[in-house]
Amino acid sequence: MRRSVRVGGGVVLALVAVLGGCSRPQPRPGPTAPVSAPLTGSASPPPSSATPTPTGGLPGFVVLTDVDPRIHADIRYATAHNFVGRPIVGYREPLCLLTRQAAEALRRVQDAALAGGHSLKVYDCYRPQPAVDDFVAWSKRPGEQQTKAEFYPDLAKDRLFADGYIGAPTAHSRGSTLDLTLVDEPPASQPAYVPGQPLVPCTAPPGRRFADNSIDMGTGFDCFDARAHTADPRITGTARDNRQLLRRLMTDAGFVNYDREWWHYGLRDDPHPRTYFAAPVARSSLG
Repeated sequence: MRRSVRVGGGVVLALVAVLGGCSRPQPRPGPTAPVSAPLTGSASPPPSSATPTPTGGLPGFVVLTDVDPRIHADIRYATAHNFVGRPIVGYREPLCLLTRQAAEALRRVQDAALAGGHSLKVYDCYRPQPAVDDFVAWSKRPGEQQTKAEFYPDLAKDRLFADGYIGAPTAHSRGSTLDLTLVDEPPASQPAYVPGQPLVPCTAPPGRRFADNSIDMGTGFDCFDARAHTADPRITGTARDNRQLLRRLMTDAGFVNYDREWWHYGLRDDPHPRTYFAAPVARSSLG
């Protein structure tokens, strides 16, 4: 299933990712109502099948750190340190919101991670549909490439949808998909990101790229490069072992990895398999 998305004056084929879901629905939802549409497995629906539903808010969602305060958070889309280079629409607070089912499953992952001297750190959890729309709008402005040198140094911006790194809609908007890594416990300190600082490719060695306190995963988070594919053969040694450790921990708790992103996992038994929510990332959105 494919959909043409016009990016920077050209037509780019948006691929449907196994967990990310990359077909953009029409019509788009309003600011608080979710979008409901039929799915086949975990792939996204055809745009024509998406229709607004009358309810708003995030029923059954929780703040992850309320369920397990041991899990660390670095919510990148609430900051300027992301591939767009500014806070993303819909991220009113730097919170990880998830369905309770996903949060409870992550608590089990955290127990297992701590037993091995590690802890989870989440980068992104529930992502509202307006944030996805913000990504789509950004993709159509070819001049906005402030953070290219870090996040997609070897990829043309108009390939981000075609190569499956950005999806519209995304499973993140269903509330049981998240981006995460492992850190040592206790974690190393992480320097603050300063907008305008010199950027280093996310594919650079860990001593050169942004000093994230993640254990070495071979690339930085949101690295739009084939080396971020979970099983890319160029990633060897400790980084490969660390990816396999994260995948084993998450798989044992019922999550499935998106193979193009080592950090991306979705709950296999998604309680909202056909709904894309639009409420902002804020405690006040919880149902």
